[in-house]
Amino acid sequence: MLRAGSAVACVACRNLLPSRMGVRFRLPLQKLHPLSRAIHHRYSSNSNPQRPPHCLAARYFTSLSRLPVRPPKSKSGGHGYQQQRSFWVARLAARLLKLRYILLGSAVGGGYTAKKTFDEWKDMIPDLSEYTWVVPDFVWELTENFDLDKLASALPEIEEIAKLLPDMEKIGENFTFLKSLLSSGVGSEVIGASGLRLLLETSGDPTLKAPEIQQATAAVPESGDKQFKKQGLLAELILIQQQIQQHEEEVRRVAAANAPPPPSQPRPTQAPNPSPSRKSSDKEKIDQLQEELLRTQLKYQRMLERLEKENKELRKVVLQKDDKGIHQRKVKKSLIDMYSEVLDILSDYDSNYNTQDHLPRVVVVGDQSAGKTSVLEMIAQARIFPRGSGEMMTRSPVKVTLSEGPHHVAMFKDSTREFDLGKEEDLAALRREIELRMRKSVKEGQTVSPETISLSVKGPGIQRMVLVDLPGVISTVTTGMASDTKETIFSISKAYMQNPNAIILCIQDGSVDAERSIVTDLVSQMDPQGKRTIFVLTKVDLAEKNLASPSRIQQIIEGKLFPMKALGYFAVVTGKGSSSESIESIKDYEEDFFQNSRLLREGMLKAHQVTTKNLSLAVSDCFWKMVRESVEQQADAFKASRFNLETEWKNNYPRLRELDRNELFEKAKNEILDEVISLSQVTPKHWESILQKKLWERVSTHVIENIYLPAAQTMNSGTFNTTVDIKLKQWTDKQLPHKALEVAWETLQEEFARFMAEYKGKDQDDIFDKLKEAVKDESIKRHKWNERAMDSLRVIQHNALEDRSITDKPQWDAAIQFMEETLQSRLKDTESVIADMVGPDWKQRWMSWTKRTPEQHIRNETKNELERLLKLHEDHTAYLANDEVTTVRKNLEARGVEVDPVLIKDTWHQLYRRHFLQKALFHCNLCRRGFYYYQRHFVDSELECNDVVLFWRIQRMLGITANTLRQQLTNTEVRRLEKNVKEVLEDFGEDTEKKVQLITGRRVQLAEDLKKVREIQEKLEAFIEALHKEK
Repeated sequence: MLRAGSAVACVACRNLLPSRMGVRFRLPLQKLHPLSRAIHHRYSSNSNPQRPPHCLAARYFTSLSRLPVRPPKSKSGGHGYQQQRSFWVARLAARLLKLRYILLGSAVGGGYTAKKTFDEWKDMIPDLSEYTWVVPDFVWELTENFDLDKLASALPEIEEIAKLLPDMEKIGENFTFLKSLLSSGVGSEVIGASGLRLLLETSGDPTLKAPEIQQATAAVPESGDKQFKKQGLLAELILIQQQIQQHEEEVRRVAAANAPPPPSQPRPTQAPNPSPSRKSSDKEKIDQLQEELLRTQLKYQRMLERLEKENKELRKVVLQKDDKGIHQRKVKKSLIDMYSEVLDILSDYDSNYNTQDHLPRVVVVGDQSAGKTSVLEMIAQARIFPRGSGEMMTRSPVKVTLSEGPHHVAMFKDSTREFDLGKEEDLAALRREIELRMRKSVKEGQTVSPETISLSVKGPGIQRMVLVDLPGVISTVTTGMASDTKETIFSISKAYMQNPNAIILCIQDGSVDAERSIVTDLVSQMDPQGKRTIFVLTKVDLAEKNLASPSRIQQIIEGKLFPMKALGYFAVVTGKGSSSESIESIKDYEEDFFQNSRLLREGMLKAHQVTTKNLSLAVSDCFWKMVRESVEQQADAFKASRFNLETEWKNNYPRLRELDRNELFEKAKNEILDEVISLSQVTPKHWESILQKKLWERVSTHVIENIYLPAAQTMNSGTFNTTVDIKLKQWTDKQLPHKALEVAWETLQEEFARFMAEYKGKDQDDIFDKLKEAVKDESIKRHKWNERAMDSLRVIQHNALEDRSITDKPQWDAAIQFMEETLQSRLKDTESVIADMVGPDWKQRWMSWTKRTPEQHIRNETKNELERLLKLHEDHTAYLANDEVTTVRKNLEARGVEVDPVLIKDTWHQLYRRHFLQKALFHCNLCRRGFYYYQRHFVDSELECNDVVLFWRIQRMLGITANTLRQQLTNTEVRRLEKNVKEVLEDFGEDTEKKVQLITGRRVQLAEDLKKVREIQEKLEAFIEALHKEK
């Protein structure tokens, strides 16, 4: 800021004085207000009093000009001075009270000055709002969409993360110890069996070497043992390693001492020949040292197994913590589970394993009872398969997906139940479930099935792989088996083994003669070079006991006995043959056997070729190596297949959606349910009209022939009514309710079919026709009418027919119309029958050039003769007497017409029927005006209209029955039919074979293939991505 001179300061101070005081002289500095004094000192300088005033600087502080200032004191003495002296306390108080005003003024002035200075400084900063485009938009959106405070609070504390991490210093020390131990000369057999050296070679640089350990142990031989015991298991391993080295040196030293001299050197004549006792003692010593060496190696291997067991427990704890998660993390699918899903989809997509399916899997094949299932159980570390002595237990392929997890559990792919393999109850339930699924998969008349049962097993320390256990190969079909069982097993085994990427685990029973093997020939055909075969010899304990020459086992393991090649050869022991043995006891027995077996002691078998532990490690490594080499090629093959299928769909069905069989079924299901629901929208009037019409069509013949005609033959009204009541009662008790329910059920079916036919016209897909027809037939077949409705309907019909009271003239006219329509219809039908009997009349013969047949000629003559009889006796009964029949026959014979009496009676029946209906119609017209006489009960009247009353009763019964049936239809039967349709659709939806039968065509199959190929490709790509991340 600019500095002002003393004149400027004086101007500023002068402005601070109020104008009313009239002060014109210049005040001294010590008489100014303190704030003014500070300003004066800041902007005044005694060195340059002649500097001109700077008005701007003075004007800058004029806002403080109204602050109160103390008036100048007078310098005169006298009375005023004494007064000031006497009131010094009051002046001190006044000054103290002024202090608050000084502080307040200072705060206001300082704040205002600071604000002005800040505003000037802010105006000098350039405007950067025009350059916000330099920063990307997502940076600004981060602060809006993410709450960084919540994220920071959600992160775990450093102490919690540190608890989950292992002690890296201890782990490094342990790995360094083990690596130095193994690098100092342990035998190749132990290294190959444990597989631990490969792991240790990837750790950090060793800090302890074998020579250093030897020097340290040599320096303190006495206290070394105690010191190593204090260090724990690693110290024991070091001691064992030293013992192994000592034994190996002794063996080499003794062997060198007993070795014969080379042939090139002349044998010294002076050297005495060693005695036989000396040779035998040396040989015994060598054998003793070898046995001791073997025991030490086995002890070393047990130590390693203890380490692996502890490692397994630690991994289990870590996996359990990872399962729980700190903040409930979402569990990701493991790599082997993703791969297993792809195989499951392929199994469902193509049960015959098309050549496109070249994804790796471990195929377990062997002769029946060779121990395939036992080997699989040892790898899975649980007795999960059903067992039987000499009986075929594996009846279908079982795909077992092995993976590592915190708990030892098993689960089927189509079930959510977990079987705890640590509990015997769950193990027994799992074995029963597997056996039940196998038996269900086998079709009637067959022994084995190609359908695959998918099972997953998880547990700590289990090697990750996918194995398929196949039915055992047999040489003879026994009683109770299907005749094609042997060929079916061969075809299933070949279908799995012909996959060029399948790893064949060939199981051979070591307790039987090698010449009896069937599976080895089959495997050599599928894999002649042995590039993907692993040979496993089981029951080695029995083989050692039974075989006179143990070298035969050595020939098998070395691949010199069987005409097949393999990547590796293994010898295992899977227990003593008891189904109650546990996995742990089998492992202990296997370890004890190989520890005491002379096969290892004499070097016929190597340590890395024995035990199921080494077998599972080798199979797992081979499996994942094959997966990494072939999975991308298979993904490309499915990608090409997808492209071909999509091209075919676009060319053939460009306007249709790609709906597979299940989606099409759901679409058809919705359409059918809509059609069923439409039944509930039918109006009551429509239901009643249809039911009444159909019911009358069903019972009209019975009413006319069995009720009306017999009653009309009576001579008086009392007999007529009595006959009618009896006939109606019998009809109601026996036939009428049943006929009514039949009519209602048929009406419901017809309406249902009509709605389905009408819906079909609305852009209906013809691919649903077979399905809808099957659903309709099955629903009608399952539907049963409520039998209790028949009893209630019988009572309603009986009460309706008992009523004879016609209340008004419209009801009478309606009955007349109903009777007339019925009689006219019957008369028309009767005349049509008579016309068919007698043939064409003279007009038809002349116009249509037709003629009568001989039978029609006879009937025509008979008709003419009977018509003359009716003219003579108009009130004739419904039946001809025998003498009348004879008279008619003789009259016809007189005219040269031979006629049968039966033909005469048949012709008479139709003629009389026509005569009766004509008379009834005439009587019906007379009764149109008979309602008045009906109300008077036909007293003093020759007109009797009891037949009209009968038709009124029938008409009323039809209306009430139709109303009752309509209520039952709409309230009960339509809903029950809808329920039946839903049940049928649910059953069809669960039956895959039924859907394949009812929804067919190239379009459906193409959509199915396209969906499966897409799903397989997507899952394969996800698996490949996860596989690359794991690398």
